[in-house]
Amino acid sequence: MTSIFDTESSVPIARRGLMLVISSPSGAGKSTIARSLLESDQRFSLSVSVTTRRKRPSEIDGVHYRFIDREEFERLRSGDALLEWAEVHGNFYGTPRAAAAKAMLEGRDMLFDIDWQGARQLQEQAKSDIVSIFILPPSMRELKTRLLRRAEDSGETIAMRLKNARVEIERWRDYDYVVVNDDLDRAFSAVRSIINAERLRRDRRPGLFDFTAALLAEDVS
Repeated sequence: MTSIFDTESSVPIARRGLMLVISSPSGAGKSTIARSLLESDQRFSLSVSVTTRRKRPSEIDGVHYRFIDREEFERLRSGDALLEWAEVHGNFYGTPRAAAAKAMLEGRDMLFDIDWQGARQLQEQAKSDIVSIFILPPSMRELKTRLLRRAEDSGETIAMRLKNARVEIERWRDYDYVVVNDDLDRAFSAVRSIINAERLRRDRRPGLFDFTAALLAEDVS
């Protein structure tokens, strides 16, 4: 994997990229947080998932998701072209392998806005490179309010999402970090703090070997 450099300081220290996984029940805020992260941090590339779900009015094909039919999804899955895949709310989602591999080879941080099933598959394949965050709503009542406010799903779909949310929330223990999104600014700040700390982890910074060797060899007499 190509090394990239710390930008937290002016001292260039090579480090590996990381794969950031953000998951939550529908309506808890993961996509909003992910979008804000991409807008504020140029070191991240978004893994654009493919899905068989129908496009919402506010979504752009190729930006939020790549919308495909089930036949194409089956072709990608059977051809081992997906890094991970899952069935959610009766629709299929998956992460194209080629785009993720290219980003990691170039040493870029990769952002995955996926559910717990996809997160589990990624952790099985690349555990040392994964940082996983689960976003919780402050209450189920607030979660329902957010889904209704979004006004993009039918009443039947919202009921299904609330039912599935309880199953998804049960997976919170599988994640490295858990953030309660009772206030979007606070939740985003917490996610930023996690990322900053993870980027400074010793085992993600192979350049520290050369840096400390040069530091110890420096003659200050």
